Amino acid sequence: MKHLITIVGPTAIGKTALSIALAQHFNCEIISCDSRQFFKEMTIGTAVPNQEELQAAKHHFIQNKSIFENYTVGDYEKEALYKIEALFQKNDYAILIGGSGLYVDAVLKGFDEFPEINPEVRTEVNSNYEKLGIGYLQEQLENLDPDYFQKITLENPQTLQNPQRMMRFVEVCIGTQKPYSSFLNQKKNNRNFTTVMIGLDAERSVIYERINQRVDIMIKQGLLDEAKVLYPHKTLNALQTVGYRELFSYFDGEFSLPFAIEEIKKNTRRFSKRQLTWFKRNESTKWFDYSIDRTEIINYIETHLSKIH
Repeated sequence: MKHLITIVGPTAIGKTALSIALAQHFNCEIISCDSRQFFKEMTIGTAVPNQEELQAAKHHFIQNKSIFENYTVGDYEKEALYKIEALFQKNDYAILIGGSGLYVDAVLKGFDEFPEINPEVRTEVNSNYEKLGIGYLQEQLENLDPDYFQKITLENPQTLQNPQRMMRFVEVCIGTQKPYSSFLNQKKNNRNFTTVMIGLDAERSVIYERINQRVDIMIKQGLLDEAKVLYPHKTLNALQTVGYRELFSYFDGEFSLPFAIEEIKKNTRRFSKRQLTWFKRNESTKWFDYSIDRTEIINYIETHLSKIH
């Protein structure tokens, strides 16, 4: 039987260190499931594992794409499953680690399938967004799929400000003449592996302090220079992310540098709350305090797996 040990939790909680410890214990490799760490142009601001960490255990899907590539969660699902299948040819274990809930779900449960959309619809929606702004997309989604609009408003309001996601919702509604939500959860793919879900958590004050420290370290490591190089491409989808957006606003003269840094911290803290909300929905996840001795987590995994066999 093949086992995918999956580690989730908020940003800066220590998932990388735990994944390496588990990979070394089970003598297996790590599949990264952090959608910000796929891109080779983004290093400091995405907190990719350092060289020492990358050498301590074999990692996959770390800086393997370019920000100039159109890379979707569906693409990732296919590539990650192919890689996991290959890893299981030589080992009964693999580690999946990440803070991107949608991408974790895609690997574990399958991704919803949508019909092909006429490119003309996509062009028209994009053109209207360019002319009318994000309000146009919000209004369209509220009219075409009011239930889904309400769900996003309650559970994931920042999505309403994400033009790429919103354009996708609207183009599916228009292109299929059906609500976007009608294509969700239609089927779940069976996986040929079992999953052990491990969550790392801490008191909120601890998480926030770790995030603040990490941002300060990123600034010292040269995040400002990294963002400066990426600034000409600031409209790319991959760069619509915390840590870069705020510095782009600084370059635009909208923020002072101290304010931009505080905004990075604040927005990262908000992001961590959303991560926890997403991951806590899965009742099969076993949660541990981030500071717990790793042998306790290893013992839990081995006991859990022995019951499955």
